[in-house]
Amino acid sequence: MSDSRQRRIIALLERLAPHEGYTLSSLPGLKFMRANGSIARTPVLYEPCIVIVCQGRKRGFLGGQAYTYDAHHYLVLSVPLPFESETEAGPGEPMLAVSVPIDLKVAAELVLALEERHRQHGAPPSGILSTPLDERMSDTLLRLLEALQSEADAAILGPAIVRELVYRVLTGPQGGAIRAALTQQSHFGKIGKALRRIHASYDRPIDVGTLASEAGMSVAAFHAHFKAVTQTTPIQYLKTTRLHKARLLMVQDGLNAATACHRVGYESSSQFSREFKRFFGRTPASEAAEMKNALMQMPAQPASAHMTMQ
Repeated sequence: MSDSRQRRIIALLERLAPHEGYTLSSLPGLKFMRANGSIARTPVLYEPCIVIVCQGRKRGFLGGQAYTYDAHHYLVLSVPLPFESETEAGPGEPMLAVSVPIDLKVAAELVLALEERHRQHGAPPSGILSTPLDERMSDTLLRLLEALQSEADAAILGPAIVRELVYRVLTGPQGGAIRAALTQQSHFGKIGKALRRIHASYDRPIDVGTLASEAGMSVAAFHAHFKAVTQTTPIQYLKTTRLHKARLLMVQDGLNAATACHRVGYESSSQFSREFKRFFGRTPASEAAEMKNALMQMPAQPASAHMTMQ
């Protein structure tokens, strides 16, 4: 993006995200991210979203690949994915970013409209992509941030600009891969549906055979396609999701480890503690205390049930 536009975007984000951590906007699910210092590589869980870093740099790591998102590249996730992320920032140049949720109904409408007008084939689907930020995308972002300065503009203009932002992603350099990922008839789309089912029911017993049957696949085929999308197995994905949700409950709602453990579906507190420490590198209590200090969340509206540490 041009230097003048980037300066304007950064100035708006400084105003919208004055505190370190997360600040929720008046639009559902849309939040601002700020880090005044670097954050080491750590496990994160992203819902389907567009993350645009306007200052500083973040890197995501999944399946041996690294994805950079900074002032020149934005990150898109078409399915909920756990991966690892690190942040580069400093006191004089904090990391400033905006996370825009992808409404799957809106995305499906846009995909259908695009397919009717421009038949494109052959783009391999992808659940996570780092894409160059072009002038049209940055212009849409600037107009969104300007609209969010006013409650009336945010309520009336905001949803349409968010829809335009999703449209820009779908028609961008790697839009074909995102459109393919959102197509329900594909194997990727069926796995995406299974992932959303896991996120909606992670606190209850989930049977892999049932997920495979709902996807119209054999268990073996389901495992293979699931691993191709997530780089992990269905059981490990469920475990990772539960651990992330438990951490969120401890940080956001102040629950203790025992309560959070049972809230996310664990029956054994000792098993939960072992797996939590193995995954995050700290005990549940230590991790919650550390995250509360590092990632304070400043709400502008009631917190989303799907808020995740990023």
